[in-house]
Amino acid sequence: MLRIVSKRAVTQIRISSRALSSAVAQAPAGPPSVLDSIVNLNFVDPSGARRQVPGYIGKTIYETCEMHGIDLGPASCGAPVEAVRSDTWTEPLYGEGPTSGYDHILLVGKGADTARPITHAEKKVLMQYWDEDEVFPESRLATEVSITKEMDGMTVYVPDRIIDDIP
Repeated sequence: MLRIVSKRAVTQIRISSRALSSAVAQAPAGPPSVLDSIVNLNFVDPSGARRQVPGYIGKTIYETCEMHGIDLGPASCGAPVEAVRSDTWTEPLYGEGPTSGYDHILLVGKGADTARPITHAEKKVLMQYWDEDEVFPESRLATEVSITKEMDGMTVYVPDRIIDDIP
């Protein structure tokens, strides 16, 4: 079946398709990508060797190290002690918090200030396992720091490990 279309109708179709095409150009560029959930972290080991690895937003730095074969020692994860729900309310969750300080790291540079503030339990564990001159304001436990989008390009220093393999 063949239809004959007038020249005026074809012109109107072209004009309306141009109007639609400009509206489509302003729409988002497609569905979200996995790359939107990945940031690059720079790890510096005790010898000074640098390594850049991708990390997933929402995962802990310890999980990222495990995924890429960076040895931090035994994990120190326990149930959370508290959760900050708003500026005025912190809910006590009665967890044990971190249980060992083997996964000590130093957070420096871009995005380090976006990490959740250090808790009393985390600070206490760091002071139990490490000497006073080895704990800095940037010191954290890798199991207690979740990765955020703002941490893209952040540097993580991994100090010498505490000996944990003696029977």
